[in-house]
Amino acid sequence: MNQRTFLAILLTTIVLASFSPSKIGLFEAGKDIGNPKLAGSSAYDSSTKTYMMKGGGYNIWFERDEFQYLFREMEGNFTVSADFEFVGKGRDAHRKVGWMIRESTDDNASHLSGVIHGDGLTVMQWRVKKGDKMRDPEDEIFSKEKNIQTIEISREGNTYTMRGAAKGKPLQVIGTHEMSNFKAKVLVGLFICSHNPDVLEESRVTNVVVRKGKK
Repeated sequence: MNQRTFLAILLTTIVLASFSPSKIGLFEAGKDIGNPKLAGSSAYDSSTKTYMMKGGGYNIWFERDEFQYLFREMEGNFTVSADFEFVGKGRDAHRKVGWMIRESTDDNASHLSGVIHGDGLTVMQWRVKKGDKMRDPEDEIFSKEKNIQTIEISREGNTYTMRGAAKGKPLQVIGTHEMSNFKAKVLVGLFICSHNPDVLEESRVTNVVVRKGKK
């Protein structure tokens, strides 16, 4: 290989690298879904293994969503878990954080989510098909307990199980739901939504575990 060819290959590699998305901890990308009025962000502190997320958005409900999403692509069986904590008092009782499994980054995509609200309400909720309106109470399962800190979601085939626990308590099953419309590959990640288009809310996420295979 002559020097000119080597330099051309090196330059091409540098250019391609500059356009490659940077991983954020265990995740492949962070982005706003649904073009919220205020831009969100996601960051990872490797020294403390902590994810800091800021997000706006009107809601994750009806037939479309707005929120900040930190995600990776997965297929097959898996289990994900994390501890969630809001930063600050907050402006809306229905600000929300949690795990989301989603078919795509389209704002009206089908999804299944484990959600902790600002007032402590914890819910497993889903959109059956792309573009469907989410229904109350048909498309949700409520936790009997409030003040949940840890959320775990496991997938076995088309079956998704959500577990939750208050700080220092053992995980308990919140709900199980079949999502037969999902393809083999799905997006899996953390999310935050302010439930107020004029506000950014912030969350701290720790003890994040992403494990492939059966639970």
